Amino acid sequence: MIETNTESLPASREAVHAQYRRNGWWRDRTFLDDLRDTVRSRPDRPAVIARDTSGGDDVTRTLTYAELAAMTDRCAGALTELGVRPGDFVAVQLPNRWELVPLMLGCMRVGARLCPLVTDYRRRELEYMLRLTEARVFITMSDAKGTPLGEMALELAADLPNLRHVLVTAGPDGKVPHGALDFEETVFGTEWEHGYQTEHELGPDDPCLILFTSGTTGEPKGVLHTMNTLHSAVRAEADVFELGGDSVISIASIYTGGSAIMQGMLIPLLRGGTAAFQDTWAGPQLLELIERHHVTFLFATPTYLLDLLDAQRARPRDTSSLRHIATGSAPIPPHLVDEVREVFGVRLSAIWAMTENLATTMTRLDDPDDWAKHSDGRPIDSMEVRIAPLPGAPEGDGGRLLSRGASQCLGYYRRAELYATHLDADGWFMTGDLARPDGRGGIRITGREKDLVMPRGFPVPVTEVEAVLGTHPNIREVAVIGIRGTDDEVLCAVVTAVGEPPSLRELRDYLDEAGMTKLFWPERLEVVDTLPKTITGKIRKTELQQWYQNPAPPAN
Repeated sequence: MIETNTESLPASREAVHAQYRRNGWWRDRTFLDDLRDTVRSRPDRPAVIARDTSGGDDVTRTLTYAELAAMTDRCAGALTELGVRPGDFVAVQLPNRWELVPLMLGCMRVGARLCPLVTDYRRRELEYMLRLTEARVFITMSDAKGTPLGEMALELAADLPNLRHVLVTAGPDGKVPHGALDFEETVFGTEWEHGYQTEHELGPDDPCLILFTSGTTGEPKGVLHTMNTLHSAVRAEADVFELGGDSVISIASIYTGGSAIMQGMLIPLLRGGTAAFQDTWAGPQLLELIERHHVTFLFATPTYLLDLLDAQRARPRDTSSLRHIATGSAPIPPHLVDEVREVFGVRLSAIWAMTENLATTMTRLDDPDDWAKHSDGRPIDSMEVRIAPLPGAPEGDGGRLLSRGASQCLGYYRRAELYATHLDADGWFMTGDLARPDGRGGIRITGREKDLVMPRGFPVPVTEVEAVLGTHPNIREVAVIGIRGTDDEVLCAVVTAVGEPPSLRELRDYLDEAGMTKLFWPERLEVVDTLPKTITGKIRKTELQQWYQNPAPPAN
């Protein structure tokens, strides 16, 4: 069991929540109060810097805190005019635009719950999520990657009786589909804020946000959070990285995803800093954002950091404003830690998070500089983690990772029975991750339980095998998967190469030189041009297994 940071919690839910408040993890204020505080103290401080390159031009919109407060009230007035009532869901499927921040806050102002949806979702996912939440308003795009999302939304609305209004961003021709409302004109084209009043603001313990899991193991689950469960995590991360009113924070991700909402929007609001983002996070463009707006804190998945490193080496930019770079959402190749230090001159920090628990463990500034090679960090002060040994595994090899604490979600919306299956009698949440102690009071994620590979009945720490293989000079990215063989599971390494791909023998020799037991050596090697990934940069291992389970895997 990892040493935890919390005291022994009282038995009753009310007593637990009271302790959370005493410890400062929960509070009786909201993010709207944080907004008002900064408006009073520094109204001209930039709150949002949003860069838009979608139209071929480079357009940047900056909102001061005073302007953000006005746009929040404008959104609240528009939502009220559209018939949004306290407790309703407002679904938003937009690229990274400045409007996302006042939309989130506007929902809080009218007592509504935000339902952010990534732009890659299509009919099947959208229908399920809109039906489950009974969303009253759906805001989407005219088109995304050739898919007419606006028309699709109208078709869905015809079958969803609770969906009263579809708002669509104008297409290149300046028009929206017939039957839809123009998003910009409807919400921001009228000064709704004048004379607008509301008595239905969300409180700190009211459900305010639903985040959908990826659904790779079944139907997506709607994870419900309050402003206090959010505050528990964002306050802790802001403390760990010493983020304050002078911080300019950027997340290389879609801002309708949980990580960007937490780190990219709520931390700046909490501390009176600046959220800086853009509609693309490709390496060269992200470097331009960092240089132009003096970004101080950057979070990016390992995939995007690799692109950023390549872009900086190809054409260096002034990134001296960066104080911290953090990564997570996918295994961290050890060489990435050294390369970030070499190219950007800052340490790379690790964060482990999941939708249900938010950011739970982090490496610290007092850890060794290269600690992200070895650890995913210690738990934040408001969360506990525990490792339950796997049956049959040697003692000390780690096991299933469990967590609980003040950042824990309320549950899965309208699927309470499913959420209950993830909890034990003491309230520990079974994360689905595998981990081992890191030797400094933290954890190292060793894989996902659903990806567990056990050739000859022995569990393989696939993340650690990937970490060693990732240091091979001819490997850019690697995924280790299990493939069912005739009599047993076969360990397979799927790699993208730098230059001449290594042979299976070379990989096995490399692991041997690194001192890795023969039980963990791959028995098969596949070389591909790219690895299939989710929008957050996680490798789709289930898809890889489907490719290579068949005798003739698809060419890539």
